[in-house]
Amino acid sequence: MFPPAATPSPDADPSTRPQDSVQTPGRAARLRPLAAYDIGTDGGAAALIDPDGTPRPGATYRWLHLDLADPALPDWADAHLPPLARRTLLADRTRPRLDTEDDGMAITLRGINLNAGAAAADMVSLRIWLTATLVVSVRRQRVFALDDVRAQIDAGDAPRSPGHMLARITDNLVHRLEEVASAREDITDTMEEAVYATNPAPIADLAPLRREIIKFRRHVAPLAETLTQISQSPTDLIRKDLRHRLRETASRSRWALDELSEVHDRLTAMSDHLDTVQNARLERNGYRLSIVAAIFLPLGFLTGLFGVNVGGLPGLQDEKGFLVLCLGMLGIGGMTAAVLRWLRWF
Repeated sequence: MFPPAATPSPDADPSTRPQDSVQTPGRAARLRPLAAYDIGTDGGAAALIDPDGTPRPGATYRWLHLDLADPALPDWADAHLPPLARRTLLADRTRPRLDTEDDGMAITLRGINLNAGAAAADMVSLRIWLTATLVVSVRRQRVFALDDVRAQIDAGDAPRSPGHMLARITDNLVHRLEEVASAREDITDTMEEAVYATNPAPIADLAPLRREIIKFRRHVAPLAETLTQISQSPTDLIRKDLRHRLRETASRSRWALDELSEVHDRLTAMSDHLDTVQNARLERNGYRLSIVAAIFLPLGFLTGLFGVNVGGLPGLQDEKGFLVLCLGMLGIGGMTAAVLRWLRWF
């Protein structure tokens, strides 16, 4: 059994990361891993001083968690990893996918972005190279699911094989995804109560939530597909007793995707409903104004006619002329309204 691992420093503070690193032959840059362990079958782990690609005697496999911004990473990858692993770990743009070689799996996944000041829908990329004796994970932004794994290792509960490590990482990623999907569903439930109430008013948060769900679906759909491919991959790196766990994780990711798709459809329905209500309100108000304009049209004609400053207008010398004109206009307005009602214009 390995001695308890030294607790790595927080991922969020690069200045306090472990300084134990390897001097790549012929290179000045030193690799500074975010986490580096040799792990045994009993769940014990030992922090590394010389994190190359080969576990020390007595260890089952080695886990290295690296930062893509580390300037020593490209040289280290050239020295210790095959071409497929280098391409996957160092890629500038990523999409969830699975590639396999005879002795390894190159996996790209995505997790919820929980970094301060970041949008959760801008999911963070996690690249993994997995062999029978080595697990290398590389990230550009902090991945909290990997922090959970590291905390479990420090507590003496390390994954006992590379397959178990992969299962634990994917489980942590999907767990956070499920939390986000459930939270967005609860927000949608609250919105629906307001939208489908009497005379609903536009909701300011509706459009931003729709945009967020669209981003989530763009990332989660390939993630769910990749997790399904991993669970069905015929590689010897994943034992049969782990496949049901990976299948369950893939199923949970598809459930989260279905939930996000349902939320998207419900938000679309709410938006359509609000548009319909708003259009109906505008049409109703426009109709009422049209009726008022139709009633006042002949009255406007009369006021315009009697407003001309020429001789011969009736009632100019009659003290009751203005009263007669007002009564006449009132009668004409009433008759106009009656005719419009008879024509069923309103």
